[in-house]
Amino acid sequence: MPSFIDSLTGSNWFGYLGRTVLTSMFWMSGVAKMLDFDAGVAEMAHFGLEPAPFFNAAVALTQLFGSAFIIANRFTWLGAGMLAVFTALTIPIAHNFWTMEEPLRTLEFYVVMEHVTVIGALMVVAWKSAHTDRVAATA
Repeated sequence: MPSFIDSLTGSNWFGYLGRTVLTSMFWMSGVAKMLDFDAGVAEMAHFGLEPAPFFNAAVALTQLFGSAFIIANRFTWLGAGMLAVFTALTIPIAHNFWTMEEPLRTLEFYVVMEHVTVIGALMVVAWKSAHTDRVAATA
């Protein structure tokens, strides 16, 4: 059975699928912000980000380019860094649980913990990509 697992996890399609799934929340949000630009602008304005059209475009482009770098496995470290910084910045802007009353405080705290977990996954992607690049360079 381990040879099956090694074969599965070592295949190119498995890596592509994993990177696509990992980034899906980002690229889907980026596509939505571009397809319904007005809704994205309203979201930015809701969180006090002005000028809202600029922030909507910047967020969508960050999400789309960061995801594309990871999915393509090119400049993976840059894509992971872009999405990790973006995700970290959403915490004080949109999920500032420490300013909220219960029960919303606890719900937002769990959202923040999920964000921290996603940041950790992006760190692993950057690390694994760099490790793979070093191994390929020495071969």
